Amino acid sequence: MTLFDEMRLGGQARDPYEDYQSWFDRQDPKRLKQKADDAERVFRRTGITFAVYGEQEAAERLIPFDIVPRIISGKEWRRLVQGIEQRVQALNAFLEDIYHRQEILRAGRIPKEIISNNEAFLPEMIGVRPPGGVYTHITGVDIVRTGENDFFVLEDNARTPSGVSYMLENRETMMQLFPELFQQVKVLPVENYPQLLRESLRSVKPEHCDGKPTIAVLTPGSFNSAYFEHAFLADQMGVELVEGPDLRVVDGHVAMRTTQGYRRIDVLYRRIDDDYLDPLTFRPDSVLGVPGIMDVYRAGNITIANAPGTGISDDKAIYSYMPEIVEFYTGRKAILQNVPTWRCSEPDSLSYVLEHLDELVVKEVHGSGGYGMLVGPAASKKERAAFAKKLKARPKNYIAQPTLSLSTCPILTSKGLAPRHVDLRPFVLVSDRIRIVPGGLTRVALKKGSLVVNSSQGGGTKDTWVLDD
Repeated sequence: MTLFDEMRLGGQARDPYEDYQSWFDRQDPKRLKQKADDAERVFRRTGITFAVYGEQEAAERLIPFDIVPRIISGKEWRRLVQGIEQRVQALNAFLEDIYHRQEILRAGRIPKEIISNNEAFLPEMIGVRPPGGVYTHITGVDIVRTGENDFFVLEDNARTPSGVSYMLENRETMMQLFPELFQQVKVLPVENYPQLLRESLRSVKPEHCDGKPTIAVLTPGSFNSAYFEHAFLADQMGVELVEGPDLRVVDGHVAMRTTQGYRRIDVLYRRIDDDYLDPLTFRPDSVLGVPGIMDVYRAGNITIANAPGTGISDDKAIYSYMPEIVEFYTGRKAILQNVPTWRCSEPDSLSYVLEHLDELVVKEVHGSGGYGMLVGPAASKKERAAFAKKLKARPKNYIAQPTLSLSTCPILTSKGLAPRHVDLRPFVLVSDRIRIVPGGLTRVALKKGSLVVNSSQGGGTKDTWVLDD
């Protein structure tokens, strides 16, 4: 299997890497190893960790960071931006439609049951129009590459996408470690993301909000795996970080407790799932949300970002219809293609998947984080047989995709540079316009031959450079 190496082509550095390769060739390997150790100390001192659920030991782990950047040319990035913008526009239009007129269902472009039987579809959102008509305020679009010009969308993250704090910390760390490198290579900035996020959230304030809106970040608390990011973004935006017990409904608005009494919140960037938002509407046992917040939301007195009910667009069964969804709402073919996908709910597809389990990657439609999946080529015969039983028992719960020849980027090892598989999560802000910072979070599978890049599954991160060319 021939893999596309993003750094080298035919033994020579590819154009985006020429300046970096020239710099790298002049470096002392001992110095680079020392810099890698310095980076680990920075991350440890900053507290950049993630939680590993289900493990009693080492529940908090350091995010592995590799000091060799992933470099994308300006030309490549501009093409990606066109495709990402088109996709996010279609996702927002799709959410608006399924909670209102449901024209895509009436047109027969996607089956009705994929919506009506979907646990992520919220009937409580039917007929509700968010302030500004925006559902997906913050989206992470996971992209993989297989060749020079071959980019594919692996999945969409429109519920509560995470990882942007790692993108920002990766860049800050690289600038601390290699300031001279940034003088030689023209890299577009990402550090203004918190300001762009704040501006974006301000522009979708409720219609009746006069003046500057009050923004807050709602976190489940310090035991959440992404708590570092919640606190980081609140601090960087200069807004309050709140938990459910800090909030209550006062005079038809959501208000937060302060030393001067309760203060109204206009825009709430929530980092908790729909089920926990409002115990009066969803899970009555939730202590993470705010009793009555959905009534305030339906009355148009608060913006919730992302809107309740957006999680349905994260569903991998919905993902399989994204080419049809993009064309239906934009009138154009998708610029960024999906990875070919078999829906196991369809008998013919299920038969094919069962016959080719040793070649395919099988995923749960609601799964995330690399859990609940089978990587066929890497699985044992026994593991594939056990997974086949799951497929036959609940075929609607799975989709399958080919094992792609994912591109590689080098990481620094004790023996020098070594190729490892990567993906990319650009972060998209939607409000009065679409804002995309140049870059995103590159996740890297640190284990040789592994295709799983998730940090909870042994993956790490890299700084992503988009060149100013």
